[in-house]
Amino acid sequence: MQDLLNILKTLAEETRLRILKLLENGELCVCDIVAALGMVQPKVSFHLNVLKEAGFLKDRRQGRWTHYRLDDSDFFRRFLLLSVLERIPKEALAEDRKRLEDYIKGKTGRDNVVALPEKKRCGGGCK
Repeated sequence: MQDLLNILKTLAEETRLRILKLLENGELCVCDIVAALGMVQPKVSFHLNVLKEAGFLKDRRQGRWTHYRLDDSDFFRRFLLLSVLERIPKEALAEDRKRLEDYIKGKTGRDNVVALPEKKRCGGGCK
């Protein structure tokens, strides 16, 4: 019962829903999520940790950077997440997506990052 309450409480917060919606399109670095949300890194990291502890995210380290992606290994969480994310209108997060696109475009011209095959990369700024 406590696990179910934790899952539902995790999804009952706007910032976490915004993060999940951003990750719907693939893996992102913390720096990308920070730029997309227009928030400070500690606040974003707190929400990422809550989502990870609730079983919605997986992470991987690459040097100093942490990359997050949706964890679709649990059928219940995956089904719940799909149901929730499909009800969020695209227009509600248009500004987040625009900030993310602008941030990624701004980084790719300055940094030399080799794209990993078949993986989403950090947007070019993570080394």
